[in-house]
Amino acid sequence: MLSLQEISDRLEIQQLMVDYATALDEYEIDRMDNIFTPDAYIDYRAMGGVDGRYPEIREWLKNSLKNFSNYYHMISNVSIKIDGDTATSKIVCFNPMGVPMEDGTKQVMFLGLWYRDRHVRTPQGWRICERIEEATYQHNVPAHIRVMDE
Repeated sequence: MLSLQEISDRLEIQQLMVDYATALDEYEIDRMDNIFTPDAYIDYRAMGGVDGRYPEIREWLKNSLKNFSNYYHMISNVSIKIDGDTATSKIVCFNPMGVPMEDGTKQVMFLGLWYRDRHVRTPQGWRICERIEEATYQHNVPAHIRVMDE
């Protein structure tokens, strides 16, 4: 049976994941300052992105998300393992994205991935200190968009 502390920790970590997806989808990237540690390592290369420390990734997200007409990040299947003041998690993300085409139309592509995270308890609460994307599938990706090697 989970203790009240374990329940609280799991709920806080799960909320970080929801807050991340919401910040992305509402294009409020600076809200991620309350989700990641300042020195967090983030690796988006599996789905065609970049990797680096949080401040660089925050700026990259601000620029790269402008290339899509719309998107959302549906998250589920949360698995969390807590070990004192550290934790690991794995969560699935379904990510449809609208891609503007050269002829003025829009095409929706579908991306499936896992987020594999490491978390740390800070004085401000739980934060993500490492996020690594793991690609699972892609569908309907336009030729001018590089997502993942097939």
